[in-house]
Amino acid sequence: MNKKLPSFNLQEMLIVLAIIGILLLIALPNLMPLITKAKSVEAQVQLKAIYNAEKQYYFMYSKYSSDFTEIDFEAPKTTKDNGSANYTYEIVQSSNNEFKVKATAITDFNGNGVFNVWEIDQNGVPKQIVAD
Repeated sequence: MNKKLPSFNLQEMLIVLAIIGILLLIALPNLMPLITKAKSVEAQVQLKAIYNAEKQYYFMYSKYSSDFTEIDFEAPKTTKDNGSANYTYEIVQSSNNEFKVKATAITDFNGNGVFNVWEIDQNGVPKQIVAD
């Protein structure tokens, strides 16, 4: 007694996979701005952490620091260094009254050749300088 089980043949499976692939190719360009926006949240969060550390340093020493080790900030490892961060961070300017920190993307999220850049200063509001 041999019962046949309902199943799909190879051609049907390949056609379904091809249709899914075509739908992904159509949808992916529409999703790229969302992916870029989601990844830029990392830069904003880290810049806020740097801002808080700089403010604490300022209240203790009446000036802003030009060194991450002085403010006890350790930049997360980037994806190039087997980490998970998509941005590098640097203190661009610091003085008694002001500071500026820049976060630069290490990869081009949407493949257009432009790298995302964010900055924060003593006012504490992250600003997108270069949109990806």
